[in-house]
Amino acid sequence: MDLENKIATRESYGRALEKLGEKNATKTEYFAKKFPDRFIEVGIAEQNMMGMAAGLSTFGKIPYASTFAMFAAGRAYEQIRNSIAYPKLNVKICATHAGITVGEDGATHQMLEDLSLMRGLPNMTVMCTSDDTQTKWAVEEISKINGPVYLRLCRLKTPIIYDEKEIEKFKIGKGIQIGKGQDASIIATGVTVSEALKAKEILKEHGINVRVIDIHTIKPIDKELIIKCAKETKRIITVEDHSIIGGLGTA
Repeated sequence: MDLENKIATRESYGRALEKLGEKNATKTEYFAKKFPDRFIEVGIAEQNMMGMAAGLSTFGKIPYASTFAMFAAGRAYEQIRNSIAYPKLNVKICATHAGITVGEDGATHQMLEDLSLMRGLPNMTVMCTSDDTQTKWAVEEISKINGPVYLRLCRLKTPIIYDEKEIEKFKIGKGIQIGKGQDASIIATGVTVSEALKAKEILKEHGINVRVIDIHTIKPIDKELIIKCAKETKRIITVEDHSIIGGLGTA
């Protein structure tokens, strides 16, 4: 764990996409430079991009459709719903600049409803990664799922929580428990996991011992781990860079 060194998960996504391209298949410029014949720039036409991705998937391709969360889940919602989720097409929607931490891009770009929108869709796997290591794992791992995936990424640089050797801990649909505290369980996702870990250390100084649960997969959610924490700890606290309505808290 290296909470001092920070990397934005959108940066991690670009690097992982570049690496994945060498095997089979925003910061997508890394991929674009290396594989220009496999990169399609559609400009500010996100609805069209989702339709194109759906079409490509029917020919055996695994398209990674990338744009800001506001425009992926918001502007192109109908196309995702009807052309990707409903027919269960193999499209990976990778949405950057999610949540309020997009900050300087303004309120219009602070997407706080995307998890709710994507969770409600049939056949959709919904993920929100917490650091560089986990994001790089997720970018490759979702290529192995035959169906639509929504991967939520952030603009903000976040601390490195996991070492490369810890990748074996990661499994889609399963959360990760950090610590064994019994006073409370702080269940977090995405950029808030590192903040929860900071809170864990501060609380420890006050004699309060908590555990942090990293829920990188919002759908399907790890029910077993949540129930386990509810039985073993006095309180459950959820933390997310998203509205509690329809997000991790609701789940």
